[in-house]
Amino acid sequence: MQMLDNHVVLVTGGGSGLGLGLARHFIGEGAQVAVMEISADKLADLKAEFGDDVLLVQGDVTRTEDLLACRQAVLDRFGRIDALVGAHGIFDGNIPLRDVPLDRVESLFDEVFHVDTLGYILAAKVFVDDLEKTGGAIVLTSSTAAYAADGGGLFYTAAKGAVRSVVNQLAFEFAPRVRVNGVAPSGIANSQLRGPRALGLENNKQSDIPKEDFESQFLTLALLPTLPTPEEYAPLYAYLASRANTTMTGQTIVADQGVFNRAVISNGAADRVGK
Repeated sequence: MQMLDNHVVLVTGGGSGLGLGLARHFIGEGAQVAVMEISADKLADLKAEFGDDVLLVQGDVTRTEDLLACRQAVLDRFGRIDALVGAHGIFDGNIPLRDVPLDRVESLFDEVFHVDTLGYILAAKVFVDDLEKTGGAIVLTSSTAAYAADGGGLFYTAAKGAVRSVVNQLAFEFAPRVRVNGVAPSGIANSQLRGPRALGLENNKQSDIPKEDFESQFLTLALLPTLPTPEEYAPLYAYLASRANTTMTGQTIVADQGVFNRAVISNGAADRVGK
């Protein structure tokens, strides 16, 4: 039996990067999958890959009316929802606060927090009643940036830290019928997180960093010798989204490749990269 047999799962931000990897894995685990994605071009790519097997809904997670339309589409197609998995997000360019123009601070805060935090809150609000009916699950994406500095700039770090708190509070509020958990990935190969419009970086993606440079920097800190792909994080999400999870709620799994257990005094990290 597959992990997600007889599960209806909605992935927000499922058009590329982490979200696409999750959608592919969930399908492989037997789920009926819906994807909410803001980009028409990405939806066209999904259509080419999945055909009619996946419900595709164009929408903006920061717009209540789009989320309500997505909910209706899911219920019309499947009649229920068993798991809401949040994988949407944007980056802040990793720009230090000192270098952010003062007149851009407010707009940058609003943009990053609206997508990376408010989008999850709105989605949870829209779908909670339906998830209660099925004894379902919510799985949100935080980041190791929520636990340690230099995983992003101030705004991304703060927004992902807020997601940790959202997981804690919603698990308390939605118990016992809905399990709410999170995953905090570290580096992701081919990450498609775009930059903020507030800084003119909306056409920049994390994957624009040369893979060799990003991977070598990551592996100097990681204890495991690979930069994970989206699909490698997916089994964590699948378990938390599934009915097999009867023991965890209010938790955020830190999937850090051992980065937080890094060498400080010895030079072992450098030796491990070559192994």
